[in-house]
Amino acid sequence: MLPKNPTYIPICIILLFFLSFSGAAEEGMYPLNQLDQNLVQKMQKMGLELSLEEIYNPQGTGLASAVVRLGATASFVSPKGLIVTNHHVAYRAVQRISTPEENFIEHGFLARSREKELPAPGYQASILLSMQKVTDRVLSAVNENMSDLERFMAIDKKKKEIVAEAEAERDVECRIEAMNYGMDYYLFAYFILKDIRLVYVPPRSIGEYGGDIDNWMWPRHCGDFAFLRAYIGPDGKPAKYSKDNLPYEPKSYLKISARGINENDFAMVMGYPGRTYRHLPSFAIEEDQEFRYPFQINTANDLIRIFEEFSWKDKEAAVKLSSSIKSLNNTLKNNQGMLEGLKRTKIFQKKRAEEMAFLEFLNKNPELDRKYGALLSKIEVLYQEQKKFREKRALLRWITRGSAMMNCALIINKWSIEKEKQDMERELGYQAKDLPNIESRLKVAQRSLVPEADKQALEYFIKRALALPAGQKIKAMEKILSYNPKHPDQAISEFLGILYGETALFSAEERVNMLHLNRKDFSMLIDPFIKFAAELEEEREFLNTKEKEFSGAFSRLMPLYLEGIEWWKKSILYPDANRTLRLNFGRVKGYSPQDALTYHYLTSLTGVIEKHTGAEPFDNPGKLLKVHEAKDFGSYVDRNIHDVPVNFLTTNDSTGGNSGSPVLNAKGELIGLLFDGTYEAMYSDYYFNTQLTRSINVDIRYVLFIAEKVDKALNVLEELTIVR
Repeated sequence: MLPKNPTYIPICIILLFFLSFSGAAEEGMYPLNQLDQNLVQKMQKMGLELSLEEIYNPQGTGLASAVVRLGATASFVSPKGLIVTNHHVAYRAVQRISTPEENFIEHGFLARSREKELPAPGYQASILLSMQKVTDRVLSAVNENMSDLERFMAIDKKKKEIVAEAEAERDVECRIEAMNYGMDYYLFAYFILKDIRLVYVPPRSIGEYGGDIDNWMWPRHCGDFAFLRAYIGPDGKPAKYSKDNLPYEPKSYLKISARGINENDFAMVMGYPGRTYRHLPSFAIEEDQEFRYPFQINTANDLIRIFEEFSWKDKEAAVKLSSSIKSLNNTLKNNQGMLEGLKRTKIFQKKRAEEMAFLEFLNKNPELDRKYGALLSKIEVLYQEQKKFREKRALLRWITRGSAMMNCALIINKWSIEKEKQDMERELGYQAKDLPNIESRLKVAQRSLVPEADKQALEYFIKRALALPAGQKIKAMEKILSYNPKHPDQAISEFLGILYGETALFSAEERVNMLHLNRKDFSMLIDPFIKFAAELEEEREFLNTKEKEFSGAFSRLMPLYLEGIEWWKKSILYPDANRTLRLNFGRVKGYSPQDALTYHYLTSLTGVIEKHTGAEPFDNPGKLLKVHEAKDFGSYVDRNIHDVPVNFLTTNDSTGGNSGSPVLNAKGELIGLLFDGTYEAMYSDYYFNTQLTRSINVDIRYVLFIAEKVDKALNVLEELTIVR
């Protein structure tokens, strides 16, 4: 429970910790509707040479319209639909089209004509068309007499109604996102491009140079870039892949600056950041520090070990599992850094002390206290309730990441349940309009499926489930023991033998066919995976209901709490990131992570060569070594370091989802691609430290250098508008 007073850190120090940087221009991922003249003037004082209308306008001709969501973030860089993003954003597409005989992951890919461009399976590009505040419409569905679950269901239904109305007879996809946990709601309309093709991806030894050793670290020397192209149907409407499709012509695309950068230059980032937690209460931080991150670290470690064992034995398995291993390694290091940072900086304790200071403020203001004083205690009760089933909830979430077969079975079974309902009554993601995406997911899963690895991963989750404490048991897992009650390991082995030996789900075609069965025919299926998924769904439905109750209560309490915080701080809070388009501004700048150590803002090709060992992950391709030996650097030498620039640092505020975000100079020209943050400030999702928080970006000049001098991708370069 909330203590009456935290004795470990004086409140005055905590207030200094949280408020001293509140005016820093770099902090804040701003929704486009918050780009008022005050913010623009701040940016202009830092060097920006653009107006608000040149950055974003409803007509779609501003720079923001060139920025798209492509899993993470990407941007148009030509009038013919050419897209640039990170190598690691495009990685899964490259993996899906690779084989041991034609391994584009290792050797890279370059289409020297549009006819040679290859489909990127499972990829879509979302272009923001509009955003509209719909708070009053959404909240018109609720009243104070509703239970938490009723509140959630009423909001959910109203959001679906508004979305359906907005999508009617239009080639758009709409969604409603809550800002500040329900303080406001916005309707976003997107134009979805469904035919995305690979154009140019450098070899892994450039695009992923340094691998997991260098991941999240500085100094960095990674060519993390890739080019794709968006296509559209001949009628101007979104269309799946067809040879008759035409390159999409965006309203806006980015020019590229080859003029270089200097320290303290203005830098602006636009992208689709995933999640930040800066406005959440201390109870959320405590839960993440005590449970979520330790659980995810252990689970990721174990899955990596399982998948790597199969990768070492078989080249085909290595290709198919590579994107899963890469993703898990990224999660692992991110979570390790996050946990280490939370503990080192004592953010939980500081957040708790900030809350105590807020309560003291309320005590001195009786009218405010009556309105806001009880909120923290009520929010704490919600988090305490969540702890009662957190282990099994986390396990059932992660099982879908570790086992593609289990994930497919659960999706198919869930669809069979939801499609029997009226469309407005279905769960999000399972409405009629979602069927094409579900089919695509079930098909694409085939390209990463290694049955024996999948089986071992599922065995791992079953054993962990059977070890859950009393009160967190999963009935469908406990039932497995009945196969051989006296010998649990043998029971699991027998169960898995039936599961993987008698299923039809190894076939992508069969998986899709099952989607189209009516409920009666589906219920007659004797497929063991489908039966197991149906049994697990009972537990998942219970947890889903609990999540809805939490969400309903949270949407009632949290907006009011943040309103009180705004009264206290006398400022409007920018909303936490939530996968919507955001803008941030900062400067090109190095940092000092510890005493007597200062990092320069720019790394060089010399550093790339110095790291070269000839073995992964520091194994430069021979053609890059030859270019370096010949000193064939062309016009790409930076005037400050007298070398080819590789990566640079900025003070921009970013998080997961910002990967691939364009970094723009004062004129709005592309100078780099954001691809990482710094390990020392991994905790910036919770607290932005102006001294340590940095974004790591690949210098666009390195992209041009690799394309011209190393890979001879001249056709790609000719399509770009390069300002020299």
